[in-house]
Amino acid sequence: MAYSVGGLIQAADFNGFANSGANNVNQVWSTGTGDLGWGQSALSTVSAGATVTATNWAGLVNTLSSMGAHTGTSITSRAAPVAGNLIQVLSNVQTDINNIKTNRGNAVASGSINNSFSGTVSKTTTTGTGNNAWIIGWGHTITWPSAAQARYFWNAGGLIRIDMSKTSTGLDSDPDWNSFVSSIGTLYISGRVNGASQSIAGTTYTGFTRIGGSGTPSTLATTTGWYNLTSSPDLLFKIYNSASPYTDDSIGLVAYNPDATTTILASSWSAAARTGAGQNTQISGGTATTSPFTSFGTAPTVLVRLIPPSTTYLTNSWGTPTINSGVS
Repeated sequence: MAYSVGGLIQAADFNGFANSGANNVNQVWSTGTGDLGWGQSALSTVSAGATVTATNWAGLVNTLSSMGAHTGTSITSRAAPVAGNLIQVLSNVQTDINNIKTNRGNAVASGSINNSFSGTVSKTTTTGTGNNAWIIGWGHTITWPSAAQARYFWNAGGLIRIDMSKTSTGLDSDPDWNSFVSSIGTLYISGRVNGASQSIAGTTYTGFTRIGGSGTPSTLATTTGWYNLTSSPDLLFKIYNSASPYTDDSIGLVAYNPDATTTILASSWSAAARTGAGQNTQISGGTATTSPFTSFGTAPTVLVRLIPPSTTYLTNSWGTPTINSGVS
């Protein structure tokens, strides 16, 4: 008999909601595949012909409640059945599952930002000689414990945050580069789960998102998120200095996934050669920004940090990804 008021609740009905339907709880809540799955403990199924118990239904109801709360999805208010009471058919279960699956990349909150990294994020020595061209390059390698844990991080609302800073003074080009770097704003990479924007802690992330800053980038790959990255570098961001005579100077960022557990970010600051009198291209080094991050030093710096998913309604299934940084 079909799942309906007055009907007998069958194992197949429950299992369809929990695990076997085209849209089901375990797809999103548990292991899933691709951009489905948060890595939580799966709901158990009921053997054919066995009784669907109040405990089974309570598990489903409570899990749906957590999923709705995590994603900010409005679902039907329902009380978890209690052993010894008559179990009623619960309305709108499939509708709620469908809506949560659609909204699965959203999260009402984020976890605490991870301020730790290994390696070096600051160029503490002078860059450039005379009025010659120069480039500073940063590499940041982010590694997850496993491919599944990388998926869980992004699927549940994880973010990469990129900040740039320079305040050192003493050379002719320092004031301009300080102003240029301060105009970048903050850059974020999100998963772009379900091929769509994600609302995370009240902010909309489109895949690659610039928040704040000024000036118009020549490249801003807004819809390129983690799931869009391949083993070939993608240019996510490039902007040229708008102040004359520095309009050939630029800042750029590329990203790629060499394998299923690793993301590499490569950032560059580039100054063009100049020939005019008094147009020295050199910039100062300065003091380093160190781990764990508390504040920026004065030196040219590109800082990459991870913002993990919230654990208010989920347990940490993504582990502790690491960041190794270097500059040349």
